[in-house]
Amino acid sequence: MSLQADEAGANQELRDRAVRQLKKKHDFRAHLLVYVLVNAFVVVIWAVTGSGFFWPVFLMAAWGIGLVMNAWDVYRSQDPSEEQIRREMDALSRR
Repeated sequence: MSLQADEAGANQELRDRAVRQLKKKHDFRAHLLVYVLVNAFVVVIWAVTGSGFFWPVFLMAAWGIGLVMNAWDVYRSQDPSEEQIRREMDALSRR
């Protein structure tokens, strides 16, 4: 295989990864927007029905955990280091 073909394949792989990452970021922003809008609506319902105990906190906290996990998936470093890969390969070879 020629050097140009190798570079083209590497560029295509990098492009595919970039497209996947951009989609994940777009999906996260949509998730965040829905979280804010729904929770704002719930807080309005709480306020209109006489306030009292702030029960929307349960929805906010539970859904917030999912939102944080989504953000972690999108914004953390995705690529394992060579040492991590080697350690995993060693562990798999011992099985």
